[in-house]
Amino acid sequence: MGRIVLDTVTKSFGESQVIPPLDLTIEDGEFAVFVGPSGCGKSTLLRLIAGLEDTTSGKILIDGDDATQVPPSKRGLAMVFQSYALYPHMSVRKNIAFPMRMAKLDQSEIDARVEAAAKSLNLVDYLEQKPGQLSGGQRQRVAIGRAIVREPAAFLFDEPLSNLDAALRVGMRMEILELHKKLNTTMIYVTHDQVEAMTMADKIVVLRAGHIEQVGSPLELYRAPRNLFVAGFIGSPTMNLMTGAIAAEHDATTIGIRPEHISVSATEGPWKGRVGVSEHLGSDTFFHIHDTGFADAITVRADGEVDFKYGDTIHLTPRADVIHRFDAQGLRIA
Repeated sequence: MGRIVLDTVTKSFGESQVIPPLDLTIEDGEFAVFVGPSGCGKSTLLRLIAGLEDTTSGKILIDGDDATQVPPSKRGLAMVFQSYALYPHMSVRKNIAFPMRMAKLDQSEIDARVEAAAKSLNLVDYLEQKPGQLSGGQRQRVAIGRAIVREPAAFLFDEPLSNLDAALRVGMRMEILELHKKLNTTMIYVTHDQVEAMTMADKIVVLRAGHIEQVGSPLELYRAPRNLFVAGFIGSPTMNLMTGAIAAEHDATTIGIRPEHISVSATEGPWKGRVGVSEHLGSDTFFHIHDTGFADAITVRADGEVDFKYGDTIHLTPRADVIHRFDAQGLRIA
C-alpha cells in the first residue's frame, strides 16, 4: 500500500512561506511527477513527504495514518537522490544491502533481496565492484536497488537523472518505468524537465511558487491546460501564444496553438510569414516563423522531409478545433 494524502500542508522558512496551504492525493500504485521551474517548491514538497523537512502546518497521511510527526526512517518510504549517495569504499552488493544491515535483517533475507534487486536492475555482474568502477547510469541503478530492497510503501525520486547525459537519461527513464510496472508501487518523481513528466507520469502535478497550478494525466494537461502558465510549460516545443486582434476574433484575450497543430504550405494558408532558424531533428523539423503580423515569432512542427529554407515565404494554417482560449486573468475559456 502507498496512498499519500497532503491535507492543507504548508511550509515556511522564517517569515517566508514557500508552500502555501496545499491539498494533494496520490493514489496507491500511481506514478506521480512533480514538475515546474526552479524554485517552484517541488523538491521541498518531496522532502516534506519524506520527513526530511518539518511541515509548518497541515497533515501528511500515509495509508490513512498520520505521518506528519513520524521520523523519516519510520515512514516506510525510500528516497533516491540526484547525487546517488553511495558509499565509495563498499561494493555494489554492500551498498544495496546497507539499509537491511542497519535494520538487522537475517543474512539469508539480505542475500535474497540483494540478488532479486540486482537481477531486476541488470546489476548481477557488478555486485563485487565499487561505485567508482561504474558508469553514471549504473551508479543510479545501484541507488535504486538500495531503495528497492527496503520494500517501501512508496519511492521518492528527486531529479535522479539530471547528472546523466541525454542518451543515458532516456534509457534510465525506460528502466524506471519498467520497474514501476514490475513492482506496482507508488512512485513520486521530481523533475524540472516537462518531457520527463509527459513520458513517465500517470499523474502530473504542475507547481509554481509553491502553488499547484494543475493536476492531471499528461494528455489532460496537453489537451486542456487550465491557465497560461500550464499552457506555456507543458509541450515541446512550447505552445504559441497570441494576443490582440487575432485573439479577439476568438472572443479571448489570448489564444494558443501548439506547433504540431499548424500545417505549412508554400502557396496557401490564412497566415503568412518568413522562415527564420530551422531545427532539423530527422523525423521532425521545427521552423521559427517571423514577420507574421503577430507580436512574437511562431514555432511550427513539420515533417522532417519538409524543406523550407531560411528566408523563404511560408503559409500557415492552424487547426481550428485545437485553438486554446484564455481570458484576461490567463484562465482557460471552456
